[in-house]
Amino acid sequence: MIPWLATDDDFPPVGRALKEPNGLLAAGADLSVARLVRAYRNGIFPWFNEDQPILWWSPDPRMVLLPPELKISRSLGKRLRRRDYELRADTAFGAVMRACAAPREGLAETWITPGMIDAYVALHRAGHAHSVETWIGGELAGGLYGVALGRAFFGESMFTRATDASKIALAHLARQLGRWNYGLIDCQMATGHLARLGAREIPRAEFMRKLGELVDYPQIVGSWRFDDDLFE
Repeated sequence: MIPWLATDDDFPPVGRALKEPNGLLAAGADLSVARLVRAYRNGIFPWFNEDQPILWWSPDPRMVLLPPELKISRSLGKRLRRRDYELRADTAFGAVMRACAAPREGLAETWITPGMIDAYVALHRAGHAHSVETWIGGELAGGLYGVALGRAFFGESMFTRATDASKIALAHLARQLGRWNYGLIDCQMATGHLARLGAREIPRAEFMRKLGELVDYPQIVGSWRFDDDLFE
């Protein structure tokens, strides 16, 4: 059994999360800015479908990408140097979330519900959530969004409408976070796609130690701006 959280309840320790389904920790509470910040600071994130209550997770192991370990294929490297796209940050946060929520082949439903979008837009306005966007021909072609606390970035979702568009956004994010001395990008759950890009699984205990070292650093206030020379 997992606990049901009232609005004022604290999260239980992540060590109490279920092994099956992996990482399910608690249910209930709300998606307020304060609650979401508290969750991410403690290695917890919300993930649930529209017909479910709010569910909170902390899986073991945890998929992470260390910024210097991003693997860039030869073809992607050429694309990055060709620069036939425009890279922006925090100019279309809501549009990125809605694109991530759009139906995808093989998936019957999305966990990025209208309520989830509202909650993360509020988190973005509070300066904690950010989008990285690939624009091609003046159109939003791909991107990602996530949460930044201290020197840790918690990736939430990404989308693409053109070849390499989401990978371009991730490559710029990893390179910029490396310059800003970020220690990790949390990818939450393991996928083959992320593994091919250099992400790897680590024990939750190790993830929590790293997180404890990173979340209290001062962070950039307001919208992000990326350096122009990341792939020159």
